[in-house]
Amino acid sequence: MIRARSSANGKNPSWSEGYPVGVCNYDGPETIRARKYATGTHVLLQEIGVETGVTPREVVWSRNKTRLYRYRRPGEGSGVGERRPVPVLLVYGFVLKPYVLDLVPGNSLVEYLVGEGFDVYMLDFGISGAEDANLSLEDFVLDYMHGAVEMVVETSGAGEVSLFGQSQGGTLCAMYASLFPEGPVKNLVLLSAPTEFVPRDPGPLGLWTLASRGGGLFFDPAVVPLFFGNLPTDLASSFINTAASLQAAAVGWTARAGSFGLYDMALREIRAQAGRDVSLRSWLAVSRWVDDAAPFPGETFRRWLRDFYQRDMLVKGQIELRGRRVDLSNIGCSVLNVSGKWDYVVPPSQTEATTVLASSKDKESVALDAGHVGMLVGPGAAELWPRVRDWLAPRSGR
Repeated sequence: MIRARSSANGKNPSWSEGYPVGVCNYDGPETIRARKYATGTHVLLQEIGVETGVTPREVVWSRNKTRLYRYRRPGEGSGVGERRPVPVLLVYGFVLKPYVLDLVPGNSLVEYLVGEGFDVYMLDFGISGAEDANLSLEDFVLDYMHGAVEMVVETSGAGEVSLFGQSQGGTLCAMYASLFPEGPVKNLVLLSAPTEFVPRDPGPLGLWTLASRGGGLFFDPAVVPLFFGNLPTDLASSFINTAASLQAAAVGWTARAGSFGLYDMALREIRAQAGRDVSLRSWLAVSRWVDDAAPFPGETFRRWLRDFYQRDMLVKGQIELRGRRVDLSNIGCSVLNVSGKWDYVVPPSQTEATTVLASSKDKESVALDAGHVGMLVGPGAAELWPRVRDWLAPRSGR
């Protein structure tokens, strides 16, 4: 859990007073990206790097490029503590990388849940290549997710599982829970998970979704798999990282030429500071993450844009996967639906339908005073993570 000292405003733990770094509660990908380049963090990353996703784990199942990880507790096997009976399966999306859920030691949702006694798994869909352009929603939900859920049940020895989905991954989790209402999903935790993609009242943060209503008249998403295969969302990341590497080399050469070793001394100090200060370490890691994209499988992109954004078919109960209709009212498990009041990527209006439609008797909506990324790895995570723990614990047995 985040242990860094907060700055004077209580919102942004910072390693250097007056220097605009550190993840704040209201951050989304674009605000982080803007500060990353404004402060030269992209150059710094090329010089010192940062290690992410280091909570001990093992691969327990795989299919194609998808991997299912199980995380180990410190001292496991020596009788130190017991895992809670109901395991937790974390699901992220398929464009940015899932290590944001296990960002850095001291600021990692995975590390926190493992430390609280949960049996934690993560589904990583991997990096799609040209050969994966035909991957479909059916593949992700009915094959990869279903296979992972079955393996979690088998590996853990539990008869039930808690699904935790963030952003795109939360949408997939909601779809899965609706398709398998009699299955082993006992609890469903959704974080910034859209299900009504074009709400009638989007609110100020969701005004951008209005363009989707008539989007089909101007853009046919089928052109992506037809001409590109996958949507090359990683190209921008590759270009940015190459440019940053060249800039870092130029800056480093210039600085070293006249600094008499002071430049390298400063880098060593920052590297040491990052080792001590979780706020700096988190800032470096999340700055790397926002430009660490993977290709969007072409066929999935076609369905995602056409059926979800342009036609808003999910909330209408019109999505079918291999002849099976996805009806969110079939969700009968316990539901915790979390949104961010300042989330402009997935505004609260896109998430509310899940709680309304789910037939669960045990369901709760929470709106945090935070943005898309800030709520997960910013100072506000100190509120979110215990809230998730306190909600899951009595529903996970002991």
